[in-house]
Amino acid sequence: MYKLITTDGSAKRGELHTPHGVIQTPVFMNVGTVAAIKGAVSTEDLEGIGTEVQLSNTYHLHVRPGDEIVKKLGGLHRFMSWDKPILTDSGGFQVFSLAGLRKIKEEGVFFNSHIDGKKIFMGPEESMRIQSNLASTIAMAFDECPSSVAERSYIQPSVDRTTRWLKRCKVEMDRLNSLEDTINKQQMLFGINQGGVFDDIRIEHAKTIAEMNLDGYAIGGLAVGETHEEMYRIIESVVPFLPKEKPTYLMGVGTPLNILEAVERGVDFFDCVYPSRNGRHGHVYTHHGKINLFNAKYETDSEPIEKGCGCPACRRYSRAYIRHLLKAKEMLGMRFCVLHNLYFYNHLMKDIRTAIDEHSFISFKSKFINDYESID
Repeated sequence: MYKLITTDGSAKRGELHTPHGVIQTPVFMNVGTVAAIKGAVSTEDLEGIGTEVQLSNTYHLHVRPGDEIVKKLGGLHRFMSWDKPILTDSGGFQVFSLAGLRKIKEEGVFFNSHIDGKKIFMGPEESMRIQSNLASTIAMAFDECPSSVAERSYIQPSVDRTTRWLKRCKVEMDRLNSLEDTINKQQMLFGINQGGVFDDIRIEHAKTIAEMNLDGYAIGGLAVGETHEEMYRIIESVVPFLPKEKPTYLMGVGTPLNILEAVERGVDFFDCVYPSRNGRHGHVYTHHGKINLFNAKYETDSEPIEKGCGCPACRRYSRAYIRHLLKAKEMLGMRFCVLHNLYFYNHLMKDIRTAIDEHSFISFKSKFINDYESID
């Protein structure tokens, strides 16, 4: 159940009550694609840096180690030793990202595994069964994520099929949640709005799925090639037609500035690989912009990544030391950078929540943007 605590303009401050605890929103979901955050980050680390919820990937866990194995081991929470909420995506994004390895039909999608070429079929029912085996807190409906530059003649039939798939997902999830051997009988279902960059298609789809009384609603198919201005325009068009009393999730976004812009437009769930991916390459976030620790000017810099930061890296280690670790290809350097970035994102969301509570979000956003300029 989603509880809307307060609003500040269109920005929402809420709580999503789940079988695995309460998620404070707006929230950033830390991305653990294969049931782990890339960068040697443990469950204890995630607890220590203020992680509210993790995201794992249905397709990748189906391929390896296999969702049946995860179910035998008690579900994803027990497998990962993580007792807070987990959201699993549906495998729908792989319909987009593995375009060269798949074929879309009405019944579902035929894949060739990116690991060994093995043939895989995934449709709405299969995606729901896999996610039920994983026993995640929130399951995403199976959809097609079309390219943002696709023509209207492709987008409209794709969206119509995604609607039909969503209805099948809902029926199958209701069935699975009623079975005796289902681990999480209260698994929640989020539907996904699609439509490329066509406002009218997006709005009609939002109206259609809003009537289905789902646990939450995502805006998918953005951050896949369109401009930031197009993304913000679509969010502004779609959010008013999604239920305000349910969480709204912008999939795969994004930078700190993207998040602030989307929060202002009414979004309260986010996920992105940027913090961990950038961290693994020595790029770290600060309130004055992103810095590249490989730059020579940090070779003798005895300051932490960011003064006042409470992450495990900044509490004890210098930029110079972490740069040395990265240059020496020591995993510890990568780990410190990932931990710092995730801490930065998690605590940015905490600050956003406080600003909305205090009805000072616009001034908070303005100050953050003014301070946030590249110092490379």
